[in-house]
Amino acid sequence: MNMKHLVILCFLFCSVLAACKEDALTDADADIPGLGRDTWPEGPLDVWIKDSLTKNYNVAVKYKWDQGELDFGKNLVPPDESKIIPVLSTIRSVWIDNYVAEAGVNFMKRYIPKYFVMVGSPSFNTDGTITLGTAEGGRRIVLYVLNYFRVKGMPGYMPSDSFNVKEMFHTIQHEFGHILHQNILYTPDFKRISVGMYTSNWNNVSDAQANSDGFITAYAMSAADEDFVEMISMMLVEGRGGFNAMLAGITQNGPAGTTPDQARAKLRAKEAIVVSYFKTVWNIDFYSLQARTRASVEALIK
Repeated sequence: MNMKHLVILCFLFCSVLAACKEDALTDADADIPGLGRDTWPEGPLDVWIKDSLTKNYNVAVKYKWDQGELDFGKNLVPPDESKIIPVLSTIRSVWIDNYVAEAGVNFMKRYIPKYFVMVGSPSFNTDGTITLGTAEGGRRIVLYVLNYFRVKGMPGYMPSDSFNVKEMFHTIQHEFGHILHQNILYTPDFKRISVGMYTSNWNNVSDAQANSDGFITAYAMSAADEDFVEMISMMLVEGRGGFNAMLAGITQNGPAGTTPDQARAKLRAKEAIVVSYFKTVWNIDFYSLQARTRASVEALIK
């Protein structure tokens, strides 16, 4: 989603016209969180992150709360630390391990974002949409909604929780898709498939309506780059069977007048370009990666 955040550092200066008494800072004062001395002993969580992600991929994970990493205008909450290892474990198994199996560890070491920031709540936008994650410059990913994360085997898990699980991986695969095409761009032929149909009003369109106009999700209608990475994300997480079922479910003309046959043809053409891009640019068998990814997702929710 390529969202750029301008972080404004606000410093409060106190100026006085008359003399005032100033007390010296004590050690206790210096321990106020955020003033440079908010360190903590390395615990099991920090050791797990270091052994599982930092040593292998040079990835840092920031789970302690720091509003300066985020948008000051949003009401956000810290992540529940009990969720960090379950979330990162599934990220490793569903995303990292499967790319390593298909493309090799050196590929992942080179292109994986090196800095993850974890947030407990969603990020609500003024237009009624919700931001589930952002990627910045291919180096930093912010993941939201961690406090709602539950998979099969975790206390309180219900089948409805599978939606949040899949959405998290939709977000990660989407953002990683941006990293890939920002390094090597896909063919311009992709943009011609739905030329003239991209719109800033995508949030007023349902996914089913978007499908009937040849888009895999409503958000894919926002721009060609988003269309491309939404194809990658949805096809990987939903699997080949899920993608084919979505195509079969297109039975009505789209809002732009696209017939079901035309919509399916557009989506098949986009699928073919994604598959070819992965093979010719990255030497990755997309369908094999897709099968691995879907199996990993199903292991968490079924």
